[in-house]
Amino acid sequence: MNGGTERYTPGHDTSAIGFMAARTAATHARFFLPHLAPGTTLLDLGCGPGTITADLAAAVAPGRVLGLDRQAAQLSGARALARLRGLTNIEFREGSCYDIPLEDRSVDRVFSHALMEHLARPDRALAEIRRVLRPGGTVGLCSPDWGGFLLAPPADDAVGAYTRLQRANGGDPFVGRELGRYLTEAGFGQCRLDAHYERYDDPSRIAGYLAVQLDDAGQTAHARRLRDWAAGPAAMFAQAWVTATATRPR
Repeated sequence: MNGGTERYTPGHDTSAIGFMAARTAATHARFFLPHLAPGTTLLDLGCGPGTITADLAAAVAPGRVLGLDRQAAQLSGARALARLRGLTNIEFREGSCYDIPLEDRSVDRVFSHALMEHLARPDRALAEIRRVLRPGGTVGLCSPDWGGFLLAPPADDAVGAYTRLQRANGGDPFVGRELGRYLTEAGFGQCRLDAHYERYDDPSRIAGYLAVQLDDAGQTAHARRLRDWAAGPAAMFAQAWVTATATRPR
């Protein structure tokens, strides 16, 4: 991501990184795994702590994988994870989705999870993805759509506060429903959309993650409301995600 009015709402403190590091390809990139094969080259855009990236690298080995994220603080842990797993086909670099450090038409696949909703200009990011993707190559995107939350009991006031915060930071909490339009306008074909829910077994985990950001923004009452809600005996938090795959025409 770039600067200006765009700010990554979750931040990069240890709680946010820990939350992201629980994600794996099996849980958050399953829709894209059928598009991978040994020898495939891949870019993971907005790779974060690299837990999904490492799984993707294992799936395409010996194909080369680049994990790109603009926050260098996350990449040291990602590199350590790759070393721990003995993955020699993976590299992590600091960089922007608006200026990807790859040659034109240089990778077979591009994957991005939970990035588009934080971008002020997803159209620019998709233009860059199209540039580096080989003709016939496939892109896979996954982003939430905050219009599909299922919270029991309702906590619309606190969730609405976080929605407004993300919008103020330049993002779009409802970008999931727009992925197909953005891909089509960027010149991709064979676009396929799907949606699913992620229900958090421990509601306090996601509530606490969101509450930290509200606290940092000075919205302590909404943060307290979320934490109190999650401590209730019948709390449920289910989040809607939209997945999209598309192909760069030959």
